[in-house]
Amino acid sequence: MVSPAPHRRDRVWLFDLDNTLHNASPHIFPHINASMTSYIQQHLGLDEAEANRLRQHYWTRYGATLLGLMRHHGTDPRHFLWHTHQFPDLPRMVVAEKRLGHALERLPGRKVLFSNAPQHYTEAILDITGIGPHFDAVYTVERLRFQPKPLMAGFVRLLRNERLDPRRCIMVEDSLANLRTAKRLGMTTVWVSTGSRQPPYVDATVRSACDLPRLMPLACGRL
Repeated sequence: MVSPAPHRRDRVWLFDLDNTLHNASPHIFPHINASMTSYIQQHLGLDEAEANRLRQHYWTRYGATLLGLMRHHGTDPRHFLWHTHQFPDLPRMVVAEKRLGHALERLPGRKVLFSNAPQHYTEAILDITGIGPHFDAVYTVERLRFQPKPLMAGFVRLLRNERLDPRRCIMVEDSLANLRTAKRLGMTTVWVSTGSRQPPYVDATVRSACDLPRLMPLACGRL
């Protein structure tokens, strides 16, 4: 799946996964949240209410529950991610648009998946949606050495590994915190959102990743 390193001037699209390339909110995120709460209950000896509060607190403070658990409780990230990303019937839980593959194919330049999700889950989603072949490289949280977005370290690791100039990159994300980091690095930023507001560090907003082809003039002009 990974192709040779591109020329520094090539345009590169960096894509988040959950709630960017598919809708994880109806089925997947509730299941992950419940699994994380259960994991925290079991491994930190908390009741359900306190475990759920802690999960949400770390998500708000760090942008990823995993970071809070690693920093404050010494949680093994591989153990945590494996046990919190198990699904009874993942194919039935995935909500994705059938035209997504066609939209990705229309975008010029390389495409890199840049996700905080674990490898086994990411590979399963790519297989179910059929969009895996569109990506030249896949960066999951393991490949980021468990330095997930919005931490600068994960972004820098990807850019160095792929030998990319951030000014040639377009970051497509549903998370504003992650887009803020991308903009600090000089990337063009695209927010996948149904909202009406557009923060100053967001260059463009689309309701769906399938709408990205209409932004090609903007991308070409800014890069």
